[in-house]
Amino acid sequence: MDRNTVIGFVLIFGLLISMQLVIGPEQKKMKELTEARLDSIRLVEQRRADSLANLQTLPIQVDSVGVDSVMLGQLAGQFGSMAPAAVGTEKVEVLENDVMRILFSNKGGRIKEVELKKHFKVKLDSAHKEVKLPLKLLEDEKNKFEYLIPMPGVSAGQVSTANLFFQAEKKGDNAIVFTATGANGAAFVQSYSIEPGSYGVKYDIRHQGLNVTTPLRLNWVDYLDRLEQNFKYEVNYSTVYYKPVDDDYDYCSCTKADEVDMSKDKMKWVAHSNQFFASVLVSNDVPFSGAAMATEIVGEDSPSLKKVSTQLTFPTDAQSFAMQFYIGPKDFETLRSYGSELEDIIPFGQSIMGTFNRWVIRPLFNGLMSLVGSQGIVILLLTLIVKLLLYPLTYKMLHSQAKMAALKPQLTGIRDKFKDDPTQLQMETMKVYREFGVNPLGGCFPIALQMPVWLALYRFFPASIEFRQADFLWATDLSSFDAAFWLPFEIPFYGQHVSLFTLLWVVTTIMYTYYNLQTMDMGSMGGANAQMMKWMQYLMPIFFLFFFNNFASGLTCYLVFSNVLNITQTLVTKNWLINHEKIKEKLEANRNKPKKKGGIGSRLEEAMKQQQAIAAQREAAAKKKK
Repeated sequence: MDRNTVIGFVLIFGLLISMQLVIGPEQKKMKELTEARLDSIRLVEQRRADSLANLQTLPIQVDSVGVDSVMLGQLAGQFGSMAPAAVGTEKVEVLENDVMRILFSNKGGRIKEVELKKHFKVKLDSAHKEVKLPLKLLEDEKNKFEYLIPMPGVSAGQVSTANLFFQAEKKGDNAIVFTATGANGAAFVQSYSIEPGSYGVKYDIRHQGLNVTTPLRLNWVDYLDRLEQNFKYEVNYSTVYYKPVDDDYDYCSCTKADEVDMSKDKMKWVAHSNQFFASVLVSNDVPFSGAAMATEIVGEDSPSLKKVSTQLTFPTDAQSFAMQFYIGPKDFETLRSYGSELEDIIPFGQSIMGTFNRWVIRPLFNGLMSLVGSQGIVILLLTLIVKLLLYPLTYKMLHSQAKMAALKPQLTGIRDKFKDDPTQLQMETMKVYREFGVNPLGGCFPIALQMPVWLALYRFFPASIEFRQADFLWATDLSSFDAAFWLPFEIPFYGQHVSLFTLLWVVTTIMYTYYNLQTMDMGSMGGANAQMMKWMQYLMPIFFLFFFNNFASGLTCYLVFSNVLNITQTLVTKNWLINHEKIKEKLEANRNKPKKKGGIGSRLEEAMKQQQAIAAQREAAAKKKK
């Protein structure tokens, strides 16, 4: 080994010894500092637990707890006086009664999940077999329920309770208090309590030492879970409902993204609502001072149904605020028992339609349910009652059709005579109607009067939780589509399942249409128009096959029963209750009566004459040009 090599090894060895002498003590010092900080954190947690042991009601007595200067500076810049509550470990607490089980997180002191014990959601496996799963609300990890505490001097200008760790204290088996303790006596408290057999949660917030000079706000974001089989149906019945103090309830759009700003209106309650379940936050004596609501469609490929959000503003001078959570089914009587018109979140409709559903159809259905017990049989009985109540209108319509049928020989002769002149044919047809005292629109008016009833029932079946997961015949859920069988492929605008109730409705509608067309005279419309109208009546139910295939089977079941009863009423009325000979005698008597001027017949005839004159002028002008 030469001299230069020896010198090189000596220098390297000396450098390593020097680094060890310098760095070693520094590493030991850093390790001691880290251990000290960890001990400080443990001390904070222990002192907070000790100080909260006796914390039950306001005023809140909290000792200042120190942390080392480095950590205190870092946390204070972000959390202000609530810095001591920014350190902790998330834990889950539970409250439950016989109808629900609530999971709470001490991080944010919020409800993490609610399981409704008496309800289930059903999913289809790969073989389209139904699988029952627990039904949970407010359980999505992306959800937020955070109070934004205004705090000058912090980096964001406010502190979110979602980032604070609360100390949990059980109060027996049915209550729990979450407290976030800050420095210098600052604290934020959330109290929850439940009662046996109730979906209501008594909920209060309190705070002190926070020097809140601007309104406290609640940011509530909820990714609604898919709870029903029919996604398209459920998404159109899920939204945010809200009730201003001085106005009727309202809601965000159900079919598109929507935003509603009610920041200057005092608010009684806000509800994040699925089709049959809802989470409602209700103010007690003092209303919320403002609110802003929004809905967002997340898409059919998302595991969530819809994103809904609410921002609530609290009165500035309120250091405590009493509320109530309702987290449960949208059952009319249950919601009504909580007051504050919570039953309005059931989408029975507004104005006359909603009133009819709430106070006529619903009590009638419930009364029948108490006697029968089967929702399917009740639908049949309900259909029968509706048909009997509307029978006077049906009889009038059928009687008008019988008069039109009695005029068929006269109308046939006119049609043969003026088959090449549609305008003259229509004029002569109107003369016959006027001569015999027949109103051609007499059969339409009763149908128009029945439309409000049909529309009300259209809203009633998908809104009533009584039909949810109720089975009848081959349908396993009257609130969703009935799938008699599944296709190996999906048909656009139709789906993969085949609704047997819808198929039966199509068949009975075509049968009813065929029977009616045998007694109707459509020749006055002209050959081409008559054929078009005839085919349209046959094709209409086929078009609706795509529309009704995804409807609630309770509704399509009602439509089938309605068709069967329509056919029965028509056959019985026309063949046994209407005296066709008397109708002919009455028509002849009308024919011999002196005719009064005016009336709808005269106006229609005059309109036809004007139309004929205009057509003649146009034809003459066309000939001159040639």
